[in-house]
Amino acid sequence: MPSTIEKSIDVNVPLGVAYDQWTQFEQFPHFMSGITEVRQLDDKTLHWKAEIAGKTKEWQATIVEQTPNTRIAWRSTTGAENAGIISFLPNDDGGTHITAMITYDPEGIIENTGDALGLVSGRVEGDLKRFKEFIEERGRATGGWRGEIHGGKVESSGTGGGLGGAVGGATSTPI
Repeated sequence: MPSTIEKSIDVNVPLGVAYDQWTQFEQFPHFMSGITEVRQLDDKTLHWKAEIAGKTKEWQATIVEQTPNTRIAWRSTTGAENAGIISFLPNDDGGTHITAMITYDPEGIIENTGDALGLVSGRVEGDLKRFKEFIEERGRATGGWRGEIHGGKVESSGTGGGLGGAVGGATSTPI
């Protein structure tokens, strides 16, 4: 049975900086616990590799909605079922409020036990805190993609090419 987690955090960088960094999917292993690799296959397709409960898991996901400075939504197309929405709102102090809502279907007794103990919820909260530290220390994004995806269709490719700096020459700076 699918579970849903919703966590939020305020980061002390402007909305555009926080959003741009979140479009840099290949940087996720730097702040997401258990994620060992994310490869950008095209503007809307990602290949994930993670260590979950001592096992290597791989899956593909499709970006189904992406609106600059507002939201990024995805769903898995292979592997363990998961989907989510990352929303971005400006704060009155010039920072950004980020909300992650993730739905996933734990597989097997170990993952179901971990879910029941709140381990996944804690991981999402920790990932958001590490993202905050990552982007606040840098003060700027490692790159950005300003394209739009609606209904799973790339509506505009944005300036500079594909998402994550991996496709089409998007602006990207090393960490």
